[in-house]
Amino acid sequence: MKKYAVLVAGGNGTRMGSSLPKQYLHLNEEPLLLHTLKKFITAFDDIHIILVLPQAYVDYTKEILAEYNFIYPVSYVVGGETRFHSVQNGLKVISDKGIVFVHDAVRCLVSAELIRRCYDQALEKGSAIPVIPMKDSVRMVDENGVNHAVNRNKLRLVQTPQTFQTNILLPAFEYTYQDSFTDEATVVEAHGKKVDLIEGEDTNIKITSPVDLKIAESYLNQRH
Repeated sequence: MKKYAVLVAGGNGTRMGSSLPKQYLHLNEEPLLLHTLKKFITAFDDIHIILVLPQAYVDYTKEILAEYNFIYPVSYVVGGETRFHSVQNGLKVISDKGIVFVHDAVRCLVSAELIRRCYDQALEKGSAIPVIPMKDSVRMVDENGVNHAVNRNKLRLVQTPQTFQTNILLPAFEYTYQDSFTDEATVVEAHGKKVDLIEGEDTNIKITSPVDLKIAESYLNQRH
């Protein structure tokens, strides 16, 4: 079965306090993006990598990967206005049947083991959405400012790679964008398909702020 990884790297450095988009910031002397690429190639050495980037950083990314002697073939795609449109652009590269991983490029601590588990479940059930339990108390606030407690045992935090069979994911992204599309699972559900969850990883964090980078460094050093 063919395997595709659509890595969405369209973020900027606003919350990081950096002029450089966060996917290029260094973690243990390598760009976050490079860590992520290596994880997918470690999981499957025959995977087709589709890298979705801001137009202004396509050439820069090629230079960075060449600098680090990254020679694995990559398809470069320009992102869109929203995450939906960026993923949609990435999916246009895919023409054959297979399994598609859609992953935040700055979730650089994802394990090869989780990637393989997502693949196996998607192969069997059609989809695999990594989630972890809520640890904090949660409250719902309505449009009038009234709040009430929510049972956290019924809630899950969603991660990536969100993984699907192509015959499920590709048709869903032919539809018009809606504000409710926050990830691939919501797009597939709007298309009338059920999604299946899979246990994620506490360390599979998304790097969005300087403290996340410190946490990621600590996790990485513990692994080593």
